[in-house]
Amino acid sequence: MSALLRLDDLHRSYGSTVAVDGLSLEVASGEVLGLLGPNGAGKSTTIGMIAGLLRPDRGAVVIDGRGGPEDPEIRRLLGLAPQSLALYDELTARENLKLFAELYDLRGSGGRERVQELLVAVGLDTRADDRVAAFSGGMKRRLNLAVALLHRPRLLLLDEPTVGVDPQSRSSIIELIRTIAGGGTTVVYSTHYMEEAQRICDRVAIVDHGKLLDIDTVDSLIDRHGGKPILRTIKGGEETRLRTDDPVRELTALFAAGGLESVRIDRPDLEAVFLALTGRTLRDV
Repeated sequence: MSALLRLDDLHRSYGSTVAVDGLSLEVASGEVLGLLGPNGAGKSTTIGMIAGLLRPDRGAVVIDGRGGPEDPEIRRLLGLAPQSLALYDELTARENLKLFAELYDLRGSGGRERVQELLVAVGLDTRADDRVAAFSGGMKRRLNLAVALLHRPRLLLLDEPTVGVDPQSRSSIIELIRTIAGGGTTVVYSTHYMEEAQRICDRVAIVDHGKLLDIDTVDSLIDRHGGKPILRTIKGGEETRLRTDDPVRELTALFAAGGLESVRIDRPDLEAVFLALTGRTLRDV
């Protein structure tokens, strides 16, 4: 597949604070790319530069091989659901969508049909005429996503789209993103929820201090950075932890010796990769 999005040596600083430091990557047409990193890693700044909300100090964003988001025609290819909700609380859900639809020149019956279609898609059709001020955090996040989808963008940018929402809303948002991606939309998905990235992303890019640490499929990242499985056993009331390439072979030997009271195999996952690459130090940025 050809690259729908290309980042070439992006740099962006805020005074003396370096937010993005030479970030380069490509996202194929129809791909879902997860952007993972600790707080302050540069994820939101990267999303802002792709969307054209921030200008890189150096480097370039190239979309569809045609140019950057400073071109209005290129920006029309983008849909953005920012981490900070872009909604009007005093308006209803339908009025919010209608307002943004008109900004995209979606008017008349076509605009009304698209608004209703998205209200159903995000599960807000029964609350369409209620003011957004009365909505829960999860409902607002779902409406925020609907706004980003109004004009059927080719590239969808999602910055922490499930932060602070209830499990039902999180599940609904994830399933909708999977459906959108299945229809061929390219998605850049910034998150710090590892299980979400494993569920929906074709590849994951892990960033820290504004730099790309690694990018690949989840399975390949785990193979490269996840470490060995851990075999946990309890015998005689004492727990033993053994890191091994072949937990089944070790377990067979332990069963033959007898006396095992409990057994568990912890296999490496994306969280193990994340911690191996970014460290375990707490971040308060």
